[in-house]
Amino acid sequence: MLFIDGKWEAANSGRTFASYNPATGEILGEAADAERADAARAVSAAEAAFPAWSKTTVYERSALLYEAWRLMTARRDELAQLMTAEQGKPLRMARNEVTYAADFLLWFAEEAKRSYGETIPSSRADQRFIVLRQPIGVAAAITPWNYPVSMLTRKIAPAVAAGCTIVLKPAEQTPLCAIEAFRVFEDAGFPPGVVNLVTTSDPLPVADELLGNPVVRKISFTGSTEVGKEIARRASDQLKRVSLELGGHAPFLVFADADPVHAAKGAALVKFLNTGQACICPNRIFVHRSVADPFLAELEARVAKLRPGNGATDGVTVGPLIDAAAMEKMQRQVADALAHGATVVTGGTRLSGDEFDGGYYFAPTVLSGVTADMTIYREETFGPIAPVIVFDDEEEVIAAANDTTYGLASYIYTRDVDRAFRVAEALDFGIIGINDINPTSAAVPFGGVKQSGLGREGGHEGLAEYQDTKVCGIALG
Repeated sequence: MLFIDGKWEAANSGRTFASYNPATGEILGEAADAERADAARAVSAAEAAFPAWSKTTVYERSALLYEAWRLMTARRDELAQLMTAEQGKPLRMARNEVTYAADFLLWFAEEAKRSYGETIPSSRADQRFIVLRQPIGVAAAITPWNYPVSMLTRKIAPAVAAGCTIVLKPAEQTPLCAIEAFRVFEDAGFPPGVVNLVTTSDPLPVADELLGNPVVRKISFTGSTEVGKEIARRASDQLKRVSLELGGHAPFLVFADADPVHAAKGAALVKFLNTGQACICPNRIFVHRSVADPFLAELEARVAKLRPGNGATDGVTVGPLIDAAAMEKMQRQVADALAHGATVVTGGTRLSGDEFDGGYYFAPTVLSGVTADMTIYREETFGPIAPVIVFDDEEEVIAAANDTTYGLASYIYTRDVDRAFRVAEALDFGIIGINDINPTSAAVPFGGVKQSGLGREGGHEGLAEYQDTKVCGIALG
């Protein structure tokens, strides 16, 4: 069902589409298959709700976000079980994601009250300047399948905290997670039209409406760089505000003074997070030659202990890939690397057998001897393959790490404080983890530079993305 103007309803066409379990291939359920006219109805509902919602106090908005946080926290297990079934990640990781999703509701429940304006001194004695922060209007959000609940709240929470109304189109692979997340907003008591959900198997007509409708003043998108560029081009026709969180090609730098065992532990944890299907996963692991052997030995041992399988099964640590296209990409990247001289340390193949035949399982993989002429060195992997590259000096590895059009996340392992600051300042990435594999939080800005996106989500910057700045010049009599 679609959620439009506070009501659950069918698509105009009456059509639905199936959602599948990537671990088994089984159908989980059906979602309404919206068309452009459905999206237009959702935009109209958001437009009608905006005048009243934008005039609510920040305390009223905060109270509703607090209630949504309470409800999502109480429903963590149910949401996590659905997420594991529909997206594939192990249940423990799904629970962590629901907690992270709820964190955005809590943070922006608080941040709504910190939406400050300012006064600016004038050069004239008879003049005063006041700066106001006001909601943009109707916002639209398009979210991905890899984090099907937290990406919703990371966009919805700041939008409604700022006083905007919103229309959200979730990924076609994970509509059921979005539906259950919107039940949280419904049960929290958000007024009709403030939050609207449009599910569809064909995103293009819905995106056409969101991008073409002049009522929509802001687009927030998380997904591929290719699609993000197209959204930015089309949004420019009406000068819509855009926030884009796009692809990543994260370097993971292990210097000679780092503890190679500690660094390998961190690399294994973050590389295989969500089966490698996260934009902040390391895609190029640069290790100083002097510590390469102990690092590789520890990484191999840890990866060999990972247990692939259905995320609902106890003890499973790596779930399935999302679909056949993802599987083809893993096989293609490994084959290309081997053809150019890389070595498979562990893994390297699709998994088969009774437990795996129904889904898209690729063995957790470590490649050594990776060089710059390989596809995996240049192309975002988005899967469970860890390519290891040996380097000799700091200047060399900084240049190699920056040699990409992407600029989202990066990681540094060193025990030298001077080096940590020096390298962090030299890396062209929006997020730097220094001996830290989780440099993210609802309280801090998340986003990239270069072709990894525009704008920031989270922190006080996340609220500002949904606000216009208005200056009042006042002449005194």
